[in-house]
Amino acid sequence: MTKINVIIPAYNEADSISHVIKDIPSIVEEIIVVSNNSSDATEENAKKAGATVLKENKRGYGYACLKGMDYISNKKDKPDIIVFLDGDYSDYPEELEKIVAPIIKDDVDFVIGARVKRLREKGSMTMPQIFGNWLATFLMKLMFNATFSDLGPFRAIKYNKLLVLKMEDKTYGWTVEMQLKALKQKLSYVEVPVNYRNRIGISKVSGTVKGAIFAGIKILTWIFKYSFK
Repeated sequence: MTKINVIIPAYNEADSISHVIKDIPSIVEEIIVVSNNSSDATEENAKKAGATVLKENKRGYGYACLKGMDYISNKKDKPDIIVFLDGDYSDYPEELEKIVAPIIKDDVDFVIGARVKRLREKGSMTMPQIFGNWLATFLMKLMFNATFSDLGPFRAIKYNKLLVLKMEDKTYGWTVEMQLKALKQKLSYVEVPVNYRNRIGISKVSGTVKGAIFAGIKILTWIFKYSFK
């Protein structure tokens, strides 16, 4: 049986985290919520919903993801697949089965949940997000002949392939780093269209001018860094 672990970075997602956990299909072996220095009831609510809860006091999406990976590396029985999922309930966790299907059925290495326009709730992505996704994926197509259309956070990857990527970004560049390194390592990948809705609460990245600017800079830095390697 395929073993699946889910890593959910979460910063002050007390109102949404239990909804996310409860909607994750039962095929998942372990749900790991990494509280990224939360000051609300995120940790308590995640535990009550049945998740393993870790703490990462260094703020940053990548820091939280790396904390989850470190925890998994110390498990006796390693998973076959890692799924990354946001804790704000903008993704539809019940769609996890279609995210992992290409890996289980077709032996694909890496799957991105693509937030296509026809499946997005109005207002669920800001204009900076939409433009940033377009620019990043356009540049990846131009420079690496990639076919990505999104930097969606809902994604699945074979655990052994994730280790090969040697992930390092600590903040906003985590998603694009993974995609660039997947291209460099010649991993097989596909995109699966997913539904996307307005998140619960305010975004800590796209919801602020500072967050949107820093995310954009980090994404472009990774792309140009790899274009000259």
